[in-house]
Amino acid sequence: MIDFKNKKIFKLKPDDSYGYKVSELLVGDERLVASYKSMRDGIVFTDKRMIIVNIQGLTGKKVDYTSIPYSKINVFSVETAGVFDLDAELQIYISGMGMLEFEFGGKSNIKEISKYIALAAL
Repeated sequence: MIDFKNKKIFKLKPDDSYGYKVSELLVGDERLVASYKSMRDGIVFTDKRMIIVNIQGLTGKKVDYTSIPYSKINVFSVETAGVFDLDAELQIYISGMGMLEFEFGGKSNIKEISKYIALAAL
């Protein structure tokens, strides 16, 4: 499980192929919206939840999947990329858990992600 006490900032870049890592975890008609990857870890957004993938150990064979349904997000903040600051940011506050912060580089569609969070959180 992600350490909510030490709010990590994940620096992520779009990676459409990263979604395959969670394909076996999807249920029913759940579909992928976007996937992002850092060095080894990543995050996949579906239309129902976000799945954070934490690759562990030197070999990377041990993997932690943290699933956060959008309905458990109390508050979220989105900061889009600008002219000089090219990274977009997402802060989420999860009921009973704490806060996580993500930093997205590249051409991230942070507005699309915030739409799915808002649909479930409102």
